[in-house]
Amino acid sequence: MTLTISNLIKRRKELWDENKNIEIDNEYREAVAQELITNSKLLEELQEHPEFLIELMFIVVDKEQNTMPFFLNEVQQTFIKILNKAIDDYNHNVITDISILVLKGRQQGFTTLITAIQLSYDLLTHNFQGLTLSDKADNTETIFQNKAKFPYNALPDIIKPTEKLNNRKQLLFSKLNSSWSVDTATEQVGRSKTINFFHGSECAFWKCGISPIQAGLGEAFTKNCIKIYESTANGYNDYEKMWSSGNHINCFFEWWLIKEYRTKFENEEIHKEFLHKIETKKEWIFERLRWLKNEIKLEDEQLYWYYKKYQKYIDKDLIKQEYPCTPKEAFLLSGKNVFDTEVIIKRIAELELKIKLGYKTPLKVGKFIYDYDGNKISNIRWLNTRDGFIKIYQLPNTPEVTKYCVGGDTAGEGSDYFIGQVLNAKTGKQVATLRKQFDADEYTRQMYCLGKYYKNAMLAIESNFDSFPIRELQRLKYKNMYVSEKIDTYTKKVEQRYGFRTTSITRPTILSKLIEVVRTNCELIDDLDTLNELLTIIRNEKGRIEAPEGGHDDLMMALAIAWECRNQVIFRKKVINQYPEFNFKNEKGPNYDWGEKDYIV
Repeated sequence: MTLTISNLIKRRKELWDENKNIEIDNEYREAVAQELITNSKLLEELQEHPEFLIELMFIVVDKEQNTMPFFLNEVQQTFIKILNKAIDDYNHNVITDISILVLKGRQQGFTTLITAIQLSYDLLTHNFQGLTLSDKADNTETIFQNKAKFPYNALPDIIKPTEKLNNRKQLLFSKLNSSWSVDTATEQVGRSKTINFFHGSECAFWKCGISPIQAGLGEAFTKNCIKIYESTANGYNDYEKMWSSGNHINCFFEWWLIKEYRTKFENEEIHKEFLHKIETKKEWIFERLRWLKNEIKLEDEQLYWYYKKYQKYIDKDLIKQEYPCTPKEAFLLSGKNVFDTEVIIKRIAELELKIKLGYKTPLKVGKFIYDYDGNKISNIRWLNTRDGFIKIYQLPNTPEVTKYCVGGDTAGEGSDYFIGQVLNAKTGKQVATLRKQFDADEYTRQMYCLGKYYKNAMLAIESNFDSFPIRELQRLKYKNMYVSEKIDTYTKKVEQRYGFRTTSITRPTILSKLIEVVRTNCELIDDLDTLNELLTIIRNEKGRIEAPEGGHDDLMMALAIAWECRNQVIFRKKVINQYPEFNFKNEKGPNYDWGEKDYIV
């Protein structure tokens, strides 16, 4: 049989299973080291896959402080496959950058693993330059001493490269011209280096944030630099922005993937009582356990482990951050979230499952095109386009003839987007959204078309920061706009004006209504962007409901306005004939048969 690295690793595992004796393992590693320096094919195999050195030669201290061989668990094996695929995709021009984000729960062993991978590269490849940045000084020292120096010092001397430097923060091998160092994240760190393997440890907790580090290290990274950012979540900060950007390879590893995360029951009576509570109790923890048992199919001992962990926290919400069940849950700002995060996360999971199963949601993505002579909009058509800013979730008058209302939020203070939220006014079902950064005049015309499309829907656009859309809709003779009322303090007469005015009185009122809608009828919301934004909304120190710093709340405000303006929609049995100039058809894209008439209602 041909001797291979895989065979040698297999034999090491067999010996450990038979003896569980670190001295026997040390003798085996000494014998393997002798083989490596005389067998060039084995050495070539290691140099091609440096990570094989971990299971072949490294040792580690486990959570019970026992010294043992470093054998990869299932999660670590999965991550190495992801890393190797990214490297292969880069080499074959499938991707242009190797940047991996690891979002995890506590103590899943990623810092240990990534440090071991870097150490393997440092020991086996020429011209390697690796850097690890930690969140604080004591963790920096721990990474170097416990996760790098310990397995390195335990290697057989015969396979250690010639050292040029071996201090508290760096290993430098002169003949290989390879180096790996560890430091604490600061804005000035690493600026004079050349780096081809970067590891950001617990980067969501870097005091200076991630952005200044990236700015400082930008020129230090080689084109083919492997960049791995791993962290437990820490709210909606730079790390969450990176995760949501779509510009990285996102890896989320649920806590239950770790086999040892399970707790045995004290006795069978406690076991039965625990299962009964899961079936009958209404508290959050038991609802969560029901979901984990019935949907995720976790075993009882895993559920008991999670329950015991939950009980130990003073701040119970920390379980969601420390041992998250979904990426979205991981980023939640514990204790500050306004909307019911549990129902939102479940709704997101339902929609994502539908997409995976092939359901078309949204039905259409695109925009309206039209003729405009400076005074009138005519010949309105729908254009299907991948970069469209309007999403259609339900066609007009399906499944029955109804009326619609549209809440609008302009790009005022704290917002970069113009928004439209369309509701079935009878049921409250979200049927379409508009979201785009563009000029107020184009936003107005798109809202005009959107309102026409949805049967002359009532348009309720916020008037606080920009009254242009409302004045322009009046000029274009749009016939169904929301009317707000205000009593003149002097004349006591009721003044009416178009548009929705957000004040210190109306804002909390409409948001309270929306909070109730989300809690009791979250299934009415179909737009993932809206749901994801609602997850981020917090109540600040003064009690104001808003987006966290750097976030957005425009989809929320437009949806709240849409729900408020439903009150002004009057249902009539009579259907009036359509506008003669209004005729929807596709300009490009799939040849849809609309199968519908366009009514004023």
